[in-house]
Amino acid sequence: MNYVTILGLIAGALTTVSFLPQVIKTWRTKATSALSLWTFILQGTALILWTIYGIMIKELPLILWNFIPACLVSMIIIFKLKYK
Repeated sequence: MNYVTILGLIAGALTTVSFLPQVIKTWRTKATSALSLWTFILQGTALILWTIYGIMIKELPLILWNFIPACLVSMIIIFKLKYK
């Protein structure tokens, strides 16, 4: 594994972790009025497209660190729809 891949893995891990506080807070409080549904829909779509791109070019950091946040964003979207 080269330093460029390691850099990508670290950057992706930090990006992924940044979604966790929002998911946890929303899950605990069930408060979603301050969250923009469209922001998370656009973010989720972008993450899915980046995942597909990563699969196409066979780059593990792109695949891994876009798929996991896409799942977290999906959870926020589900919470937003469920806890209107």
